[in-house]
Amino acid sequence: MAVLSDLVDDIIADIQGLVMFSPTGSRYERFINADLEYPIIVVAPENNVNAATYIELPIEFDDARDQIRFGIEGAIESGIVAEGDAVVCNLSIFDDGPDSLVRVQVGESIRSGIYDLFVNSRADSSVIRDVFNVAIELGKKGQKGKPVGALFVVGDAGKVMNKSRPLSYNPFEKSHVHVGDPIVKVMLKEFSRLDGAFIVSDSGKIVSAYRYLEPGAEGVDIPKGLGARHMAGAAITRETNSTTIVLSESDGLVRAFKSGELIFEVDPEVY
Repeated sequence: MAVLSDLVDDIIADIQGLVMFSPTGSRYERFINADLEYPIIVVAPENNVNAATYIELPIEFDDARDQIRFGIEGAIESGIVAEGDAVVCNLSIFDDGPDSLVRVQVGESIRSGIYDLFVNSRADSSVIRDVFNVAIELGKKGQKGKPVGALFVVGDAGKVMNKSRPLSYNPFEKSHVHVGDPIVKVMLKEFSRLDGAFIVSDSGKIVSAYRYLEPGAEGVDIPKGLGARHMAGAAITRETNSTTIVLSESDGLVRAFKSGELIFEVDPEVY
């Protein structure tokens, strides 16, 4: 037991913050009443424990790493922690209750852009999540076993439509389907076989498919090796208040762009 205690002591030594993910009221009170020298940061869908330091979690991440990144990036944005700080995260990985302690050094390696993607986008965070999940599923399974590419432009749909033109008929014209509907996800996967972008409104309504984006690409800087789909996706976010989520046909990664810049990427196979 002494060895285990030493291990825990090493994890919590010289930390500058404790990040608790969705703690119960009684568990939170135990830590608050301990009068710790560092802040206790609660990350949860709702502030049910009336925490003084609270970061809203817009979605439940399946990947614990994304959950941790989101909480820490939120704490950085809020000025609670800073580069170089060490924090301990208390969260549930296997069970309903908290079962893990994870020590994280706050630095560039922890930054992924996931907080900015979900919190600072014009579209609802749940809409970003739904589009992201469609891209992830498509990246994992492809279309009939073959890799495909796809481009989703989310938010500021009116302006995006004005800066694009149709490549074919719009299967979603005059419809009111939502990107989160299960049957719609099947449709999106089928339509992804053809060229063009999907346009999704702030609230998740699918406005159009098969759109050719026509933003100016001058001055847009994307990583080397990315093609026209990524360039168009990045450029449209600089001229509109939209977010684009792009599935690459060549390397299979899902990337998100905002304000003309790459802010987040993930491999569907490890998500």
